[in-house]
Amino acid sequence: MKKKLLGSIEQSDEFTESHDLKTIPGTETIEFKPVFIERYSKLTDWETFKSCSLSFLRRSIRVNTLYTSVEEIKNSLNKKGWKLTQIPWCKEGFWIEHDARRDVGNLFEHHQGHIYVQESASMIPPLVLDPQPGEVVLDMCAAPGSKTTQMGAMMKNKGLIIANDYEGQRLQSLGINLQKSGLTNVLISLMHGKRFFGFQFDRILVDAPCSGTGTIRRSLGTIKRWNPGVVKKLSRMQRELLDNAFRNLRPGGILVYSTCSLEPEEDEAIVSSFLQNTPDAEIQKIKLPGLKRSPPIEEFAGEKYDPRVKECIRIWPQDNDSEGFFVAKFKKKK
Repeated sequence: MKKKLLGSIEQSDEFTESHDLKTIPGTETIEFKPVFIERYSKLTDWETFKSCSLSFLRRSIRVNTLYTSVEEIKNSLNKKGWKLTQIPWCKEGFWIEHDARRDVGNLFEHHQGHIYVQESASMIPPLVLDPQPGEVVLDMCAAPGSKTTQMGAMMKNKGLIIANDYEGQRLQSLGINLQKSGLTNVLISLMHGKRFFGFQFDRILVDAPCSGTGTIRRSLGTIKRWNPGVVKKLSRMQRELLDNAFRNLRPGGILVYSTCSLEPEEDEAIVSSFLQNTPDAEIQKIKLPGLKRSPPIEEFAGEKYDPRVKECIRIWPQDNDSEGFFVAKFKKKK
């Protein structure tokens, strides 16, 4: 299932920096739609958000501990001139840079599956879900597999992950990444997330398809393709996915809902409506030391949200010099 339905123009390695905010060449002529500027001026500091969204995104990797250790990778890459900076909220995650190279994907460690190129904010949902060895876990919108492979390593290849996606073409990249990462506790399924019925998963991740407004700095096409109508359409599907995922969660189980969107209709509004209509859902506090977060949106476009949305994580790109993200954690009452 596509994570960003608005499409994207991905930055190539030559357009990926890893330190100070540097404007991406050519973005000086990019024009944001007036309605987009009006909306985001109400949500955050527009100029700061715009500046960060049009700057290079730091390259980051996650060490695959099924194959190797953090220290082994640090030693190996340091010898090759790569500089690693610890991502505060993920002990296996590092921002990576080199004085003369940017082609992280060409590293032998990458081809071996010892490291996985993954955006730093993308590492957050699996950490919040915290799957344990031996559990049965559903990744409802899994492709291309960044979070699935992260969860598999966290589970030490024990238990079972159902990695599901809606589009058959996306299963190819998912399968390749699972195989490269050495995972043997994952089954791939192909269906719409709302078609799951009668399961009792211990934990479920719903990294929902979204407008992708948190990923502008690597998906510049989002600026052109964004429109409120698509956001509204996506929000209906996101609510369907969340509702059905919760129905397939065992009592006492944990569910994480996340998007790389910064639209309140796809984030706090979804959580608010879900909580008000799902009495056996308890929102959970999220603690990730080192992660800077912004206050969730409590009211937007004349709609006041359930006060429990305060427990969600809203991350603007300027908070951690990363992509933008939204994460909510729920527990099903026993």
